[in-house]
Amino acid sequence: MAKEERVLQGMIDKLIEIGRCYGMEMNVIKTKVMRISRQPSPLTIMIDQNQLENVECFKYLGSMLTNDGRYMCEIKSRIAMGKAAFNKQTLFTSKLDFNLRKKLVKCYIWSMALYGAETWTLGAADQKYL
Repeated sequence: MAKEERVLQGMIDKLIEIGRCYGMEMNVIKTKVMRISRQPSPLTIMIDQNQLENVECFKYLGSMLTNDGRYMCEIKSRIAMGKAAFNKQTLFTSKLDFNLRKKLVKCYIWSMALYGAETWTLGAADQKYL
């Protein structure tokens, strides 16, 4: 992470130089870059005369990061995870009491959706101070 493109390029150059001392090389195809900004624009970071691919989003430590810094992608991802967990359960296809099924939905689905909503709310509060 760096605040300026030239600083990031310098860090990558140093990483490659030190890696080569230990017989290691960076895979240009698998290495990606992303600028997080209100008006995102592509970066031109080079490794051995090859430009790194710019991406709009990626998953980092289980959370979806996007180049515009918004959380809608994360919230949608959490809802999809909740739906997948819900559909996996064979308990919901059986003839359970309606109230018990409602409690199970709150347990499995709401917890995932509310986590994404909390993340979005905290992020929105942080953006006020940028």
